Amino acid sequence: MEKPNKLKPPLTDSVVRSLKAGDEVVICGIIYTARDMAHKRLCRSLEAGEEPPFPLEGAVIYYVGPTPARPGRVIGAAGPTTSSRMDAFAPMLIAKGLKATIGKGYRGEEVRQALKQYGAVHLSTIGGAGALLSRHIVAAEVIAYEDLGAEAVRRLQVVDFPAIVAYDSYGNSVYK
Repeated sequence: MEKPNKLKPPLTDSVVRSLKAGDEVVICGIIYTARDMAHKRLCRSLEAGEEPPFPLEGAVIYYVGPTPARPGRVIGAAGPTTSSRMDAFAPMLIAKGLKATIGKGYRGEEVRQALKQYGAVHLSTIGGAGALLSRHIVAAEVIAYEDLGAEAVRRLQVVDFPAIVAYDSYGNSVYK
């Protein structure tokens, strides 16, 4: 079995363009969390000309709303949210430099076109395995929209966080 590609955000164009649908990857470094309400606020602030709460260039966003951390843990269960719920917002963020999203399920046509146009990928990870995935998160900090609770934007430090390239930057998909 081949070793998975090791991704270290922020991602570069050359790294993203080297990925193909079906590739197994592990992520090591800083990723950010955001779900529906955080995406809505983030896009509104960008439209208003404000700076985002984290650098979008080369960034990876994980669609997750983690549960509270148990004693001795940095985060609770952290399984992926359905990706299509962020489809209305993803093209704008990809155009601003976002290089990867992580979630579960299909992406709409507009998102798939943005991935191709701007050179980004969508990664999928296993739904229902939030407790297992949380073991790959070694630090977590709320950095924006704290009032959203589980949906606040967090900066996560991850080690060998597993995913599969579901949609690559060439228009290919594991779902076809």
